[in-house]
Amino acid sequence: MTEDKRSPLHDWHVEHGADVVWEDGYPWAMHEGGDPKDEYEAVRTATGIWDLYSTCKYEVRGPDAARLIQRRFTNALDGMQAGSVRYGAFVNADGLMIDDGNVYRFADDHFLVMINTAGIDDWFRETADGLDATIEHKTDDYAMIAVQGPTSQATLQPLTDRDLGELRYFRFWPEATTVAGAEAWVLRTGFSGEKGYEVVVAPGDARRVWDALIAAGATPFGLTAIDLARTEIGLIIIAVDYNPGEISPWDLSMDRFIKTDTECVGAAALAERGANPPKRFKTLKIEGDLAPDYGAAVTKDGREVGVVTSPASSPRLGTIGLAILDADAASDGEKVEVAVEGGTAPATVEVLSLLDPNKERPRA
Repeated sequence: MTEDKRSPLHDWHVEHGADVVWEDGYPWAMHEGGDPKDEYEAVRTATGIWDLYSTCKYEVRGPDAARLIQRRFTNALDGMQAGSVRYGAFVNADGLMIDDGNVYRFADDHFLVMINTAGIDDWFRETADGLDATIEHKTDDYAMIAVQGPTSQATLQPLTDRDLGELRYFRFWPEATTVAGAEAWVLRTGFSGEKGYEVVVAPGDARRVWDALIAAGATPFGLTAIDLARTEIGLIIIAVDYNPGEISPWDLSMDRFIKTDTECVGAAALAERGANPPKRFKTLKIEGDLAPDYGAAVTKDGREVGVVTSPASSPRLGTIGLAILDADAASDGEKVEVAVEGGTAPATVEVLSLLDPNKERPRA
């Protein structure tokens, strides 16, 4: 049985009535004791903060550090400079997704990999023969706080010793700075579809930074709020939109994060499937107020053409759902039906990031 780990913010969560669930021994707050709709609105209109201690972190070091990661990673690491970030899938030799996440380059011989699954460092080592590099599971060694929303820069800047205006989207400072008096790495990344940052600190400094952000006006939020926010902009979650080892990243329309000319062990399989991807990942705009269940069937002319992976009732978009669809039914504007309680509802296939198709909000 996996021993449960406590976030360094655990006592705060308990004091404020958070609903905490445990995944692989790590905690996630579903909400922070208030209304998840208010937490969602804070992310969309102001500044929300999220305890990301449970994000799984792996430190990779050595002359061949980039190659160790590349052998499992679908995006290319070539051309990365210190302070740059790449997103992609992590796959097996069959090109099937085991996880997804970000790679952060501190130096040629020093990277941080942030994904969803704890304790799979041995899986990375399976393809590390002949490489001079090490990988260590470091989740317990780092706390991380997401600072997300259109006013996130204004909220975080007074607490930070360096000018946040220097950081472009999907960049970070490889040198530590100071946030609320604590040594920290500041990352210009996030999972909300809004402008945002992630602050990495020692576990013992997490409460100081958290309290300072709340004093500056930030609203804590949990998984319920972020699940709605990420569905509106087409971001995926493991064990919801995909199960490890079952589907290809092509099935999730991760095309721009798949490079088949690298030494990734799944490159050949990915190249073969990518020539004509049979599935596409899209948003469905569903008529009516009744959201489908997770796994609801999508049909066209009575034929099943897909499945809903992430349904939502959005204050801004109405009833929507992320769905994996057969390619021949996945064109924008295609009319389909979605199974709902008591029958079906008409739906229209739309672009994946329906709220922000050009991803302008996080780049603001």
